[in-house]
Amino acid sequence: MLDQFWYYFLFQPLFNALIWIYINIAGFDLGWAVVWMTIFLRVLLLPLSIVSVFTADRREKAADESRRAALAYKNDRIAQREATRLVMKKYHISPWAAVLNLGIQLLVLVLLYQVFLQGITGEHVIKTLYPVIDYPGKINTNFYGFDVGHSHDGVWAGLAALYLLVSILLPARGQKHWEKSEMYFVIFFPIITFFALWYLPMVKSLFILTTMAFSDIIKIMHSMVHSSPKKATSTAPASASPPKKQH
Repeated sequence: MLDQFWYYFLFQPLFNALIWIYINIAGFDLGWAVVWMTIFLRVLLLPLSIVSVFTADRREKAADESRRAALAYKNDRIAQREATRLVMKKYHISPWAAVLNLGIQLLVLVLLYQVFLQGITGEHVIKTLYPVIDYPGKINTNFYGFDVGHSHDGVWAGLAALYLLVSILLPARGQKHWEKSEMYFVIFFPIITFFALWYLPMVKSLFILTTMAFSDIIKIMHSMVHSSPKKATSTAPASASPPKKQH
């Protein structure tokens, strides 16, 4: 029952979508087909991504308020927990949008792995395709000199790990004090990511890179919209003269 659900409702639709994009959009380039499919997936998940971004803003405000509440009740742990709970309730902090967003992307990642694990040639393709999808013939897996189906590719795994490292360090630029846990995260997370992607087919690195780039574009757009009111309010006091003291 579970196997049938996985095949007919998850694997087969994704496989057919990938082949349709490969034929009609990507110009018979499987690498670009994966990139376009990732973009389409992120567009479909855009409402969840937007909710996650705004939730992150509320979480930052809630964290500041929770720290102030903890200082106010530093000798009473029960009061600290209650104050934190009230702050979370006030800001409506819920991780479900981010969890669902990440869960769907991980599901697609697993499905892509199964696509390349089972093969994308010959009789298997014919059996999996819907009647409305044209048979693509021999699949072109070459992507700028790299085979998207081959594992142990250090170039694309390295690019993904480097992009991840920059994404971690860039928001923390200017930070003078680093906790040990933060240092371990900065050092080991990109390294673990590199070896995981190096072990898997190169298409995983392509999927991860596209996903991270799309997420960063959303964050940049949000920061531009979010910072514009601040600029407007910050210029107002500059034109106004400070109040004079009365003697």
